[in-house]
Amino acid sequence: MSRLVMKFGGTSVADLERIARVARLVQAEVAAGKQVAVVVSAMAGRTNELVAWTDGSGRAAQGLPESDDEYDTVVASGEQVTCGLLAMALRHIGVRARSWLGWQVPIITDEAHGRARIDDIPPEKLAAALDQGEVAVVAGFQGVTRDGRLTTLGRGGSDTSAVAIAAALDAACDIYTDVDGVYTTDPRIEERARRLARVSYEEMLEMASLGAKVLQTRSVELAMARRVPVRVLSSFVEPGEAGSAGTLVCDEEEIVEKRIVSGVAYSRDEAKITLYGLPDHPGVSARIFGQLAEANVNVDMIVQSHARGQDEANMEFTVGKRDAGRAREIVEKAKAEIGFDDFAVDENVAKVSVIGVGMRSHAGVANTMFKALADKQINIQVISTSEIKISVLIDAAYTELAVRALHAAYGLDRL
Repeated sequence: MSRLVMKFGGTSVADLERIARVARLVQAEVAAGKQVAVVVSAMAGRTNELVAWTDGSGRAAQGLPESDDEYDTVVASGEQVTCGLLAMALRHIGVRARSWLGWQVPIITDEAHGRARIDDIPPEKLAAALDQGEVAVVAGFQGVTRDGRLTTLGRGGSDTSAVAIAAALDAACDIYTDVDGVYTTDPRIEERARRLARVSYEEMLEMASLGAKVLQTRSVELAMARRVPVRVLSSFVEPGEAGSAGTLVCDEEEIVEKRIVSGVAYSRDEAKITLYGLPDHPGVSARIFGQLAEANVNVDMIVQSHARGQDEANMEFTVGKRDAGRAREIVEKAKAEIGFDDFAVDENVAKVSVIGVGMRSHAGVANTMFKALADKQINIQVISTSEIKISVLIDAAYTELAVRALHAAYGLDRL
């Protein structure tokens, strides 16, 4: 008998009516002969409310760190409510079910409270429950340290919970959300965006890290490492309707027709920092980026070029907007220590990217991108590439125009 993990996000379990609908979707899979584990998020908006409560308790005023273990105790409670309600709804329609919290499974994590990473999920307890014909309803987003303290996995952590449980149970994973799959770009910006029937792990990982919000990045990393087949589905589309098949995230080898570009992603959560007149000798970059790393500031795009002065360079790099303040303080301190001329911080930028495994075997992909942007008079500030993606930094005002231009340039509206 095949096993299936079904994950439902906050919008899918936003109220009792939607929880009842989720119960019917689970019942259909059980009736089809599958052993089912369900992973649920907190009701939509609930986690934000709980986080606000922790701030209101004076946590920030007392200088308590984000890794405070009692913070996890509070914010993990939303998933506990949802999994209990869903288990009750399943029992109400005649499906054997029980709820499982992170410590009961157990989902064992490290001790990085608020952003914990999963170390292990012993499958014996869940597997035994499934073998006995019981649906296991698991609270996502939460785990437990080896010494018994509750942890949470960070924003979007329920996706990671679901994939990790699927890997432990040797099961497939269906992730239900409020969209019916992965699209060539954001349909809210480009109405001609198309749903992809299949997308490779590598492409989905790039899309997730570059701004697409369908799946959490760590969940895709885990799915790729453990080769867990993942489907993205909508909990609001009836089985058999158009779009009910969703998008399968799978190995590249399972995609017969390799597209040159599969999607266009964007992120407005960017800040560009420019350093002018930086001494151009070994060790300078290491000192700057070492201090940023120590402050947990994640750096993305980096470009260095010669300055006008002899033995001087200019450098540009990007960080997330929420890290811009910390980065500014670190750069200000480094300016006094290292002695570069000046620096500037620009938060009015956006990153636009094209992604596709077909880039590996096709020339001219970058030229198409640059020409499409030039035709729209969009200036490129920074460029970053990998084997299957090209990202550019542009003025934030041109984000939507750039997305639509690139979507058309690669023929994604004709898939």
